[in-house]
Amino acid sequence: MQETQYDFGLIGLGVMGRNFILNVKDNGFSAFGYDLDTEKVEALREEGGDRGRVDATQDLPTFCQSLTSPRKIMLLVPAGKIVDQVIEDLLPHLDKGDIIIDGGNSFFSDTDRRDAYLSEKGIHFFGSGVSGGAKGARKGPSIMPGGNKEAYEHVRPIFEAVAAKYQGEPCVAYLGPKSAGNYVKMVHNGIEYAMMQLTSEVYDLLHRAAGLSNDELHQVFDSWNKGRLQSFLVEITAEIFLQEDDLSSGRLVDMILDKAKQKGTGKWTSQNAMDLGIPVPTIDMAVSMREISALKSLRVDADSLYDRPKLPTLPKEELIEQAEKALYFSFVISYAQGLHQLAEASKEYGYELDLSQIAKIWRAGCIIRAGMLADIAEAFGQNPKLENLLLSPSFVDKVNGALPAVRRVASQALERGIAMPGLLTSISYFDALTTGRLPLNLIQAQRDHFGSHTYERTDREGIFHTEWGKN
Repeated sequence: MQETQYDFGLIGLGVMGRNFILNVKDNGFSAFGYDLDTEKVEALREEGGDRGRVDATQDLPTFCQSLTSPRKIMLLVPAGKIVDQVIEDLLPHLDKGDIIIDGGNSFFSDTDRRDAYLSEKGIHFFGSGVSGGAKGARKGPSIMPGGNKEAYEHVRPIFEAVAAKYQGEPCVAYLGPKSAGNYVKMVHNGIEYAMMQLTSEVYDLLHRAAGLSNDELHQVFDSWNKGRLQSFLVEITAEIFLQEDDLSSGRLVDMILDKAKQKGTGKWTSQNAMDLGIPVPTIDMAVSMREISALKSLRVDADSLYDRPKLPTLPKEELIEQAEKALYFSFVISYAQGLHQLAEASKEYGYELDLSQIAKIWRAGCIIRAGMLADIAEAFGQNPKLENLLLSPSFVDKVNGALPAVRRVASQALERGIAMPGLLTSISYFDALTTGRLPLNLIQAQRDHFGSHTYERTDREGIFHTEWGKN
């Protein structure tokens, strides 16, 4: 038995894990790490300093013996089979009442399976999303835990201490039972996909249609970040345009290959939304655009076959003003879609999610943090049963005020052959969702015509079928 007993254990001392455990130590709790990699263990020991407050080992029994009861063990390892393997390795060294926390991006149904399996053994399991990247892990992430509510009380003081703070409030909260935490983190990442895609589209339009230089793009995004578009993604976008390239002359952004990778959370969000019957087309399109970007050679071949319109450069100041409104509108749509999905998932899976609370813990620390989340939190706080953000009175005027510019930006992109599928999808989603009568009556007629699938009527109750073509 180790002489020193530590408050918190962490398995996986990569960049995220090392930064998170140092954050725990800096906030007054002792922490003990475990990794099979000698270099990672030594890196933590060197950076952590005081061995009485933070230490690490390559020996799993020593790791488990060094933790206070109930043990609070966080896993920051890649999602998938590795999580299951680590759990199996841990089990012989744990006691009933101990707590395992999966801090990775595990698929929510995997979390439900692990929770049920470990509950039978008397072990508590948390799926806890952590957002903010390596810097967030070190200085304060947004944390999204879900699992047994009573067990969470053992973890809460540590999580509240290490989480990012928004006006003094920690950006962490118990979200609900079972996989609620992993599900919320999954949808967070889906919204993130959408916002990144939309930002890239606005950049492309300003650059190609109005000829803005990298310096001018920096100034635009920097000024936007001081207004209603204040957000982490707009902030770092402004910084990106100034980064010089170490390997050639010019700016680094111009030398980066236009192929965006993905780890799956955006796709999971999209797939599950379809299972729930909730439309999230802006998120869907963001996932599709990463897939299209991967088809680089095909795109280059097609580019040589088709002409693009050659139109005069647009006035810079006018387009900048319109683009700000378009980006604001599409950010609102992204949040609206993601939160709508969370509301439906909460009912379907019994999470009992508080959407206002979720918006609050996203206000700092996470990748999708933005100034408008304070307004979103207030909207759902005033009406917890709000079905969709677009129905909030506080957003109606904001959206109406942006719409003329949004439509103009979309038109200018179409006229010039500049792809803005995220923005166009956002507008179509808005137009469809705010239309009292859609042309889907024709689809129902077609379905009944070829497949006798029946239809409902506008003038009376009941289910109807017609023998078409008799007239």
